[in-house]
Amino acid sequence: MSAQSQYNYNAMQMPPDGPRVPRRTPMACQFCRGRKLKCDGVRPSCANCNRRGFPCVYVPVKPLARAGENWLIGGSSCGVRSYFIATRNIRLHKITGGQLAAKNVLMIQPMPSFVTTFPGIIPRLEATGMFRSSAHQAPNHIIMNEKYLPGQGIMPHQDGPAYHPVVATISLGSHTAFHYYRYKAQDANSIDVEDGRIIDSTPVLSVLLEPRSVIITTGNFYTSYLHGIQELTEDTIVANDGINQPKFEGLDTTIANWKMLAGSETRSAVMTGGTLKRGVRYSLTCRDVENVANIKSFLNRG
Repeated sequence: MSAQSQYNYNAMQMPPDGPRVPRRTPMACQFCRGRKLKCDGVRPSCANCNRRGFPCVYVPVKPLARAGENWLIGGSSCGVRSYFIATRNIRLHKITGGQLAAKNVLMIQPMPSFVTTFPGIIPRLEATGMFRSSAHQAPNHIIMNEKYLPGQGIMPHQDGPAYHPVVATISLGSHTAFHYYRYKAQDANSIDVEDGRIIDSTPVLSVLLEPRSVIITTGNFYTSYLHGIQELTEDTIVANDGINQPKFEGLDTTIANWKMLAGSETRSAVMTGGTLKRGVRYSLTCRDVENVANIKSFLNRG
């Protein structure tokens, strides 16, 4: 069994802009489409992939439009109710939807219009069906990670028990290389983490995230594995040569979504080889906090 088939992986690009996004669109997953099998369209994993233990991937046709991307980046700087936290190597996180309090309870606040109306991030994510099993069937907590500069990354980490085990990460402004890692026994290739466990520095799965795309992490990938971004200013890709599939230079891990890429520059890099220079990147991390409380009702207690 391949390493990739042991994990539940879902990556997809945002549906096209429009006044309303339908809740469900009949669509075959990539495996069923390639094998010409009848797909039941169940998310996060159809019956055919679930039975075989394969990753089930659904890919809508078009990415989020550039106008929507600009609106999100600009809207995140508007005077909306939000909370800020500082992190290493990142200027700040801006949190919308409320703040986590004691015992992982979300003190819920209204979402800003740039995620509920145009370009409608929450309706778009609802339409994928990936949050259908969560408490609120949609994200209720979004973190805007502002300005990852070239050379900045994210240490491998897990999102924790406060959230339903589904997280949607939307990339804006620039591409990046997104990697999944697992824990292992300590050796020369290990990465130490604070709780004493050791992370294998070789990713089990790697994805090339294009601007205006979303990757949705669920199931075993969420609960048992870590995700992170290496601190690089550019990503060099070893091309698909007809025998070996494209990989990031220095990593023996195939770029899992290389057949799904929509941009001409990224497609050229995986087919012929090349270097993609990173620019300024923003990201939206969208999750569903299961335990919520209204601030007014909370303050009125007692």
